[in-house]
Amino acid sequence: MDTEKRPVLTGLIALVGVAVVLGLIVGGAVMIGVKATGIGGSSSASGSSDSPSTFELPKPTDTSTETPPEATEPSPGAPSTTEAPDTGIALSAAQQSVSPMQQIDLTGTYAGGEGAILQVQRFENEQWTDFPVTMSVSGGTFATYVQTSRTGPNKFRVVDTDSDAVSNEVTVTVG
Repeated sequence: MDTEKRPVLTGLIALVGVAVVLGLIVGGAVMIGVKATGIGGSSSASGSSDSPSTFELPKPTDTSTETPPEATEPSPGAPSTTEAPDTGIALSAAQQSVSPMQQIDLTGTYAGGEGAILQVQRFENEQWTDFPVTMSVSGGTFATYVQTSRTGPNKFRVVDTDSDAVSNEVTVTVG
């Protein structure tokens, strides 16, 4: 191949060659640095060097022995809730008051409602209207969050979209 007639191709090949060599040099330096500092080595956070560091999630625990939210005494500053209807859906809100568009965490239990889809509703203009949030029941519990800019007391509840079973209502003050 005549390199004098193809200077661009020759320059490109030289550039690729230099990049490969630099990559190998930098990669080797990183590997030496990792070994020298012990990063990724077999030492663990506790200081023992007999096993590699691992990240372990805690084992799930059965929460079926806990008292349902509707049967517990509310703590001071807890959001107001009404008594849960006999439908088995118990709703609670983690916040009593929030700023506009701040997250409102809604959680609850639904005995016998495994797999049910729950529609969040808000009381406005003297009627319950669907809020654009749904969730499913898994393990007898459900959780979601809502955000609203409507200031003042906001009443929420959830409705089973299949059986029309209704939860208690919770009130969160926005503003």
